[in-house]
Amino acid sequence: MGIARALALDPEVILFDEPTSSLDPERVAEVLSVIKSLAHRDITMIISTHEISFARQVANQILFMADGQIIERGQAKAVLDDASHERTRRFLQQLTPSPVIS
Repeated sequence: MGIARALALDPEVILFDEPTSSLDPERVAEVLSVIKSLAHRDITMIISTHEISFARQVANQILFMADGQIIERGQAKAVLDDASHERTRRFLQQLTPSPVIS
């Protein structure tokens, strides 16, 4: 697994670019569970994801990008629950919930 290889190098930061894309639902839950456990170990991660429910559970900061620009940045709860930018609000309204990972 790519996550294990990355951890073996003892990095300061781990980058994830859509880590659940093209995975079957069982694997999505497995990968999100591993990433969530890393978050609880205070490992710094930068994650590009459309799994917004998951991001809500593990993120400290959220950056919302559109057309190659950061249009909103802030604490996860503030951005996801009370977005200030209209583009962010439209995007969030169109999403279906992701599975909750315990």
